[in-house]
Amino acid sequence: MTKGYIHSIENGSMVDGPGVRFVIFFSGCPLRCQYCHNPDTWELKSGKETELNEILSQIKSSSSFLKTAKGGVTISGGEPLLQSDFLLKILKGCKEFGLHTAVDISGFLVKNLSKEILKNTDLFLLDIKSFNPKTYEEITSKPLTPTLEFLDILEKNKKPTWVRFVLVPNLSDDLEDIEKMAKYLKTKSNVEVVEILPFHKMGEFKWNNLCLDYKLKDTKSPSVELVKKVKNIFEKQGLSVKV
Repeated sequence: MTKGYIHSIENGSMVDGPGVRFVIFFSGCPLRCQYCHNPDTWELKSGKETELNEILSQIKSSSSFLKTAKGGVTISGGEPLLQSDFLLKILKGCKEFGLHTAVDISGFLVKNLSKEILKNTDLFLLDIKSFNPKTYEEITSKPLTPTLEFLDILEKNKKPTWVRFVLVPNLSDDLEDIEKMAKYLKTKSNVEVVEILPFHKMGEFKWNNLCLDYKLKDTKSPSVELVKKVKNIFEKQGLSVKV
């Protein structure tokens, strides 16, 4: 594919991998996360149909700066593996420019993960919404199993991985579930960092604009004390934690 559907691009992000990142947000996602702050990315063709050369040209023009800033390119979404061919072409282009590559992913479309995508991705940012299968399905409408299978594949291929966990009061904040996740992640030699992402409602207006039912409208951000508790749980297992 020489064309793909792109929701948006952010040049200069510092929260989507190491250093300063050029972030491409793909459109299209099979998950329906309750706290998604970009529900406008769910439908594939809600994004702009974009030529590969147009994307690569923008990346190339920023490549010198990205290298100096010890950053690179992150492909996010939506769900990047929904457009796996387009994803691979962008990754290969980035490697030709000598850039570090990262993919922010849910792991649900594990069957779309190819050896070539693995080869051309330096870092995976893997979202694990909950370690409790029932809670995971409540949050996403999809099963947890594919994401854990995805992580197993990343470990077998020795691919550096940052695990992202959104902490939502009264939804994903069960401390026993979090401890089970921490103990599991400790066994994975490729997990370099656990990122705790405190829940926020910055995307609520998009749900309203799309006439979607935002179930978390009365949910507050987690307290400082709760974030500290969760951070300590991961750190006690010897994991590096970012908040």
